[in-house]
Amino acid sequence: MFDQSTTRGRILSAAMECAAAKSWADVTLLDIAGAAKLQLAELRGEFAGKADMLAAILRCVDDEVLKRAPRRAAGQDARDALFDVVMTRFDVLAPYKAALKSIHASGPADLALAGPFLSSQHWMLEAAGIGTDGGTGMLRISGLAWTYAAVFAVWLKDDDPGLARTMAALDRRLRRGERTIRSVERVGSVLHRLANEGPGFIRSVLRGREKPDAGPEAGAPR
Repeated sequence: MFDQSTTRGRILSAAMECAAAKSWADVTLLDIAGAAKLQLAELRGEFAGKADMLAAILRCVDDEVLKRAPRRAAGQDARDALFDVVMTRFDVLAPYKAALKSIHASGPADLALAGPFLSSQHWMLEAAGIGTDGGTGMLRISGLAWTYAAVFAVWLKDDDPGLARTMAALDRRLRRGERTIRSVERVGSVLHRLANEGPGFIRSVLRGREKPDAGPEAGAPR
């Protein structure tokens, strides 16, 4: 995944090697430079720090996922397509699982990684053929971010080659997210009509709730 013919690729590969060897919190920039067989000044020319490296690693993972992810088949359910894309991401990450455990255990992620992390969700949705424009798109991105973060934690502890626990957790959360999105879309549709039609829309709703005259009640004297 990392291009060893470039300085940046060697640094990123070295960073993951160091993370796999000891706690990411204890890994220094000098450690990474040494593992990459570079001077610290050369490393500084490519990256500002460890968070900058992690952001670059996320982009490399995104690129690899987009190369490997299966194209959504005609008629395929959106949730199933997204399931395939996310599982492709775990396949890409598998060789670096030890390093990722170390990074995950080092504490809360740097805020500088929020943008690249959300960008990853955007591209996974697009790879699944799911739009990310507008307010609904932002909701989908945010929802997938929560889903992925939770399932990623399950994946880190899932030693089953078949990843049964990971797949079950992903399926469960994607279904839950799909229901939430549909509910929000329905509310959004009502609010949109209310904003555009105003009192006319309210009257139409009230008319729809009025019960038609059913005539004399059963058993009532005629």
